[in-house]
Amino acid sequence: MKPSSLCASAAPLAAVFMVLIVTPTPVMASCGSAFCTVNTNWNAQLPLTDTGTRVDLRYEYIDQRQPWHDDHGIAVGAIPHHHDEVRTLNKNGILTIDHNFDANWGMTAVLPLVSRDHEHIHNHHGAKLLETWEFTQPGDARLLGRYQLQGNHPANVFGVIAGTKLPTGDFRVKNGDGELAERTLQPGTGTTDLLIGAFWNDTLPIPDSGWFVQVFGQAPLYKRAEFRPGYQLQIDLGYTYHPHDALALTLQLNTTRKGRDTGAEAEFEDSGSWTLSLSPGASYALNANTNLYGFVQVPIYRHVNGVQLTASWAALAGISTRF
Repeated sequence: MKPSSLCASAAPLAAVFMVLIVTPTPVMASCGSAFCTVNTNWNAQLPLTDTGTRVDLRYEYIDQRQPWHDDHGIAVGAIPHHHDEVRTLNKNGILTIDHNFDANWGMTAVLPLVSRDHEHIHNHHGAKLLETWEFTQPGDARLLGRYQLQGNHPANVFGVIAGTKLPTGDFRVKNGDGELAERTLQPGTGTTDLLIGAFWNDTLPIPDSGWFVQVFGQAPLYKRAEFRPGYQLQIDLGYTYHPHDALALTLQLNTTRKGRDTGAEAEFEDSGSWTLSLSPGASYALNANTNLYGFVQVPIYRHVNGVQLTASWAALAGISTRF
């Protein structure tokens, strides 16, 4: 199939990969709070040239129950800490509203809802006390703008993304006993962060196939309430195959690097990580404007500082529609 034909046949699937950069909080933290790092940025894969608005709603499931040290798993409490982390169950809902002004300019608003259950063992003067938190709260919102240029054919696009993460999520959530949750467990960081990235996509000589690469960085602009989250850098490489006009199959390699958190409320020794994951996924166009999609993400390499909770797999599913 010619590049222009590929772009045209894949256009109904564009809603599946809207501009949504899913690294709102650390991939791994000492207590295990997380969002999936699957790249669902459609502009990094095929161009969106039509003026209009897309609304995307997705659900993520990440069960972090494996304590990790350096590059291997360990038992709970194997390395003594003030808190021995046991489990964090993340169930996130993410609403994305994306608007294209024309073939070059667009903007996106990302509104997360964080549902998180956490338990750890508090080692207090020889006693082991189980402490738990359970909450559903809005997370930190994101506002992103983008500019893209077409290359030598319609499916060849280069673009840049820039924006900010706003401190809309609470960072003082307590449990029923009045105990404040760790800062990395909170639905918000309390900081405004700079977001910046770039992407490139093109077709392949393989029929009905394309590839993309994206680099995306996040850096907090200040410290708040004695906490400054570490920087984040994500590099995504993806391949997409269209066996049918309504069906797209995708395989991604997602690399995420996170720096250490700093400040009096940070867990400096147990923060910072490097993760390499494989993420197969599929999408199906119900009609010209509405799509269903799903991904599974499996880490193939993990290195963390100190002890952190990790998940052996994560999954997301969503629906997207264009107006």
